[in-house]
Amino acid sequence: MKKSLSLALLFSLTAFAQGALAQQTLRFGVDPTFPPFESRAADGTLQGFDIDIGNAICAQAKVKCQWVQMGFDSSIPALQAKKFDAILSAMSMTDKRRQQVAFSDMLYNTPSALLAPTASKLTTDVASLRGKTIGVAQGTIQETYAKTKWESQGVKIVSYPNQMEVYPDLVAGRLDGSLANAVSAEQGFLTTPEGKPYAIKGTLVDKVIFGDGVGIALRKGDEANLKMINTALAEIHKNGTYDQLTKKYFKFKVYP
Repeated sequence: MKKSLSLALLFSLTAFAQGALAQQTLRFGVDPTFPPFESRAADGTLQGFDIDIGNAICAQAKVKCQWVQMGFDSSIPALQAKKFDAILSAMSMTDKRRQQVAFSDMLYNTPSALLAPTASKLTTDVASLRGKTIGVAQGTIQETYAKTKWESQGVKIVSYPNQMEVYPDLVAGRLDGSLANAVSAEQGFLTTPEGKPYAIKGTLVDKVIFGDGVGIALRKGDEANLKMINTALAEIHKNGTYDQLTKKYFKFKVYP
């Protein structure tokens, strides 16, 4: 009897240890094609605001960060398939996405913008866009907005695997403009030599499509990781880490 109890206790402790071990790593899915939020450095390492925020959350929660690279358009299916625990890749919190995933507290909120040649007369008014070709990244809220608001009004919308693949066609003249995250467009393209002849022609506000800012997406029902992430996020706001990171990347407030 004692031997049976001892074995049962051993199995119980082993299972507990394995469960505890599993919780020591938090796997974030990321599409590193969206500077300054996430991109690859020259040596192949990941860099950007989201990467730093994720690493800070893991450090605060005392877990190891593991980054899993994927295409943004396939990120929610990959999350559901348990290829990682959460998406930290500038994902806006929209009602449509809330039907599929749970979101953390807000990370930041930045506008969307129309990017076009400086000499262009394009604006965010759909009348100026009729007959024009606008590039967007697949699976983004910008693609949703362009297809919902502009495509039916005579604007040709071309979707690309990611935003970085939009820019070469814009520079080559195959696109008249691009709808993108304003910060990413400014820091990821306009500050480059290729981006100098281009400008932001206007920003857009649409809470229904653009959502309530950016959050970390998790599987519904994953209360343990959601609580851990929100607790750590609140703490890095409190101890000043969040403000230090925003000053590293932005010249303006990205958190209300």
